[in-house]
Amino acid sequence: MSETDGGRVVLALDQGTTSSRAIVFADDGRILGMAQREIALRYPESGWVEQDPLEIWEAQRETAAEALRSSGAVVGRIAAVGITNQRETTILWDRRTSLPIAPAIVWQDRRTAARCEELRRSGCEDLVRRKTGLLLDPYFSATKVAWLLDNVPAARERAERGELAFGTVDSWLAWQLTGGRLHVTDATNASRTLLYDLRSGDWDDELLALFGVPRALLPEIRDTSAVVGEIGAAVLEGGTAGDRVSAAGVTVPLASLVGDQQSALFGQACVRPAMAKVTYGTGCFLLLNIGESPVESKQGLVTTVALQRGGKRTYALEGSVFVGGAAVQWLRDGLGIIASAAEVGALAGGVASSEGVYFVPALAGLGAPHWDPHARGALMGMTRGTTAAHIARATLEGIAFQVSDLLGAVVADAGLTPDHLRAAGGATANDLLMQIQADVIALPVTRAAQKESTALGAALLAGLATGVWRDEAEALGLWHAERTFEPDAGVDREGMLAGWRAAVACVRQFGRGAGTA
Repeated sequence: MSETDGGRVVLALDQGTTSSRAIVFADDGRILGMAQREIALRYPESGWVEQDPLEIWEAQRETAAEALRSSGAVVGRIAAVGITNQRETTILWDRRTSLPIAPAIVWQDRRTAARCEELRRSGCEDLVRRKTGLLLDPYFSATKVAWLLDNVPAARERAERGELAFGTVDSWLAWQLTGGRLHVTDATNASRTLLYDLRSGDWDDELLALFGVPRALLPEIRDTSAVVGEIGAAVLEGGTAGDRVSAAGVTVPLASLVGDQQSALFGQACVRPAMAKVTYGTGCFLLLNIGESPVESKQGLVTTVALQRGGKRTYALEGSVFVGGAAVQWLRDGLGIIASAAEVGALAGGVASSEGVYFVPALAGLGAPHWDPHARGALMGMTRGTTAAHIARATLEGIAFQVSDLLGAVVADAGLTPDHLRAAGGATANDLLMQIQADVIALPVTRAAQKESTALGAALLAGLATGVWRDEAEALGLWHAERTFEPDAGVDREGMLAGWRAAVACVRQFGRGAGTA
């Protein structure tokens, strides 16, 4: 790919859980260059998940340089840089050296589960939910920060003296990209920490005291779409010192910081209340735009900031399932009934229905709206006539049923019903999954033409802040539907969902029994 039209471009840095990516977008939404590097996850103890912050930074810097080279764009043509990132992952670093004081604790890490349970028993959960919109769960950042302060020698004392900085991955990258000049985050990422009050839009002293986190550690909260600082051209141009191209005095605006799921919501142009998107990846994330007022969930969901521009916030209800596309990976790696994930659609399409077979893919427990860590995956309803094709189809149905549960929960909480669901992510390439999803929720499912909706969201937000697009309407006009899957009125949706609910009840009951055996 090469940049040929001479226009301005936007560089999106997409720092995910397993890889760092960089994508160069033209002002018409075309991808001009892309690069990706894997990031290692480490599991030093049961339930612990860590990463090397320096590896994250170096991989992101290298991909930025490679994406620019492949696009043919020079740094002087970059109108803005936007960052979208894995959320909740927690990093502490030394302000003087810019070096981390410990490995990053990844969002998946469960080491603080006991601390969360202790806080729950002490009666803190209502306060936390009311102020933050979140669950009292180790998934979020606050107990991770406290754990580092209490377990890294002298960390708490150094934090109190103002020597250390805390950040989610967006803050870490902004610090490194600007040579330590910026210690910032945005409202979408701040809203995932358990330290941020959804209504005041700021760090909350009562929450800081509850979790034992000194205010001196915290970044400044900025808009999601705004110029927050300048990046030197040399940082973006060279993966290594030897590769760098001299560009003395040239800087590029850092103009968006946004959590990955909120970025995907914007990249899917879901900017009005009752618009919803699902990202189908290893897990599945559903977000429903609920407008300018937060809603406290009664259905096991979380309330999050969707976007902040010009100091004005919009909110979303969010639900996540732990095992989406990972269920197909299990068919490949665990059962061996397919050689590649791409084969599952053809295998599942070999039968007209799953013939009463249900697969509850609770391979890592059940996420929203159940939040049941003890649930275990199960295949049920099998007979002598059950084949690999039935199991493959039941797997796709299991993914769709989980998303249906999320949709039902967000509709119940918000009192808003979307007229269709927008879908992006790797698993959306499977036409059969998309059709099953439409049938199960009885709503059209629209697959985006632009598969990179997360990176696109960060690019659009950065471009809006720097005048690449005149206004939101022009920017969001770059979103296009690739195909819409209409629900089949002849499908016995209620019968399928009744069977699914019975299957979920079975695995939850088994999990409770197994957990106490």
